Amino acid sequence: MRYIHRTIEKTLRQYLATFPCVGLTGPRQSGKSTMVKKLLAGQYRYVSFDDHDNVREFYEDPKKFMRRHTDRVVFDEIQRVPEIFNYVKLAVDEDRQRKGKFVLTGSSQFAFMRSVTESLAGRIGLLSLLPFEYREIPSNLREESIYRGAYPELVISSYAHFKSWYSAYIDTYLHRDVRDLGNVGELRDFRRCLQLLATRTAQLLNMSDVARDLGVAVNTVKRWISILEASYIIFLLPPFYKNLGKRITKSPKLYFFDAGLVSFLTGINGVEVFEQGPMYGALFENYVVSEIMKRQMNTKADSELFYFRTSNGVEIDLILDRKTEREYFEIKASESYRSEMTRPIETLKRESEQGFLLYRGKGEHSTPDLQIINYRKYLEQ
Repeated sequence: MRYIHRTIEKTLRQYLATFPCVGLTGPRQSGKSTMVKKLLAGQYRYVSFDDHDNVREFYEDPKKFMRRHTDRVVFDEIQRVPEIFNYVKLAVDEDRQRKGKFVLTGSSQFAFMRSVTESLAGRIGLLSLLPFEYREIPSNLREESIYRGAYPELVISSYAHFKSWYSAYIDTYLHRDVRDLGNVGELRDFRRCLQLLATRTAQLLNMSDVARDLGVAVNTVKRWISILEASYIIFLLPPFYKNLGKRITKSPKLYFFDAGLVSFLTGINGVEVFEQGPMYGALFENYVVSEIMKRQMNTKADSELFYFRTSNGVEIDLILDRKTEREYFEIKASESYRSEMTRPIETLKRESEQGFLLYRGKGEHSTPDLQIINYRKYLEQ
């Protein structure tokens, strides 16, 4: 299988020169193992705890195991041996000036972060590897990725066996990651929750409504949402308010990191169903917002993403807050531009700030502080 270089590689190299440990999390099948093997070949020893022999060897004699793996080691799927974090801490503290001693990878942000907080605080730089972002996907497949998704194995195979791949992915996710993460007893209800959330992507998340439709308690839905966030299936976009407290109390918007998963869960199996179906606008918005989120995470940009909505219906799909400046985005699946599309941005943004209308049309109608451009041109920048 050919290797496609990842945007995050530059950030990973910077972190290896800065921290004694680098932690790399991300969803299953996002390419973590492939990337570290390719990037660090010949420099680091690779130890996978998906291999039961390595797990057994560690637990039989952890001190001997760590003596053999004390420097320039990749520990893959490290959440399977949580006790090793204390031994890694001891190895780091023996020489705190030594950078890049360990690379630790895992598919569970929950388990990973709990162990990091307890053992490696101040000793580790954390990164997340997500499915391919726009610029990593071959140009002939970028349009199809809007509804087919961006997991590396699917992209490299040009989306062969799309349905069977996602079916197997979800089965593996449910029976391995979900049980490990949240002690979820009824996987059938959890899967129903995942499918229901897919139909509500790019919408406000009302957990009470979701709980009522599923016939479960609100606290159960809250726990399931946390599991889906921790395993990089979904992310929640908070509302933007100048009053920080209101960001916490108002409903977030729901997005999936991978649009192909939404397509699979909602029965979108081709371009005609995508463009003519009821999910067209929501799935396109999910795609663009997730692409912008991936870019911010890959480059560790010091910025936050929000949406904006007033009680009288003024709404902006996305605000990128860079601390010193903000960018405002309206995202439209339309191929035709109309002036009312940009009015919410013009209502809210200050004269010195930048606004964007990202749509599927070919024309440009830009001013110095308001760019009306095809979404592809923005994502290629």
